[in-house]
Amino acid sequence: VLDGDGRSVPFQALYGERKAIVVFVRNFLCYTCKEYVEDLAKVPKAFLQESNVRLIVIGQSSYHHIKPFCSLTGYTHEMYVDPQREIYKRLGMKRGEGNNVSVRSPHVKSNTVLGSIRSIWRAMTGPPFDFQGDPAQQGGALIIGPGNEVHFLHLDKNRLDHVPINTVLQLAGVKTVNFSNKPQIIDI
Repeated sequence: VLDGDGRSVPFQALYGERKAIVVFVRNFLCYTCKEYVEDLAKVPKAFLQESNVRLIVIGQSSYHHIKPFCSLTGYTHEMYVDPQREIYKRLGMKRGEGNNVSVRSPHVKSNTVLGSIRSIWRAMTGPPFDFQGDPAQQGGALIIGPGNEVHFLHLDKNRLDHVPINTVLQLAGVKTVNFSNKPQIIDI
């Protein structure tokens, strides 16, 4: 994988020493991925440090897109790219989208039409023919490490099939996050 400066990092180095939550996104223009990563950005670094877990997002575009995507989403945890989609292929992540769109990510706020328009606008205001990854590639989530121990693997069936972030946090032993914008009511 490559970091935001184009430096090569062996994939195994991301989880060799400690457990890692690795989220693979479809592409950086995808509105569902953008909204999912915006919620991943809300996971406090302190929660991860307490559990000794890394939170990593991997895209499949050029490394040049990492910093702008982090800026767009407010994501400050680790992000890398797999431009040749080698890890996506090894994990068996599918290309294409089936007709079964019955699942709905709780982290996607936009409806399909509005989200698609926003994605198209971001594509139109960027360099021509720069899709920031294969638009047909699906993503997924992995909890791995330390070492080669795989604790959890979810392969997205379509663009809305993200694992709820709190599910992944719980499975990794990390405190969960309140993603609602509603104020919490504390019963005394």
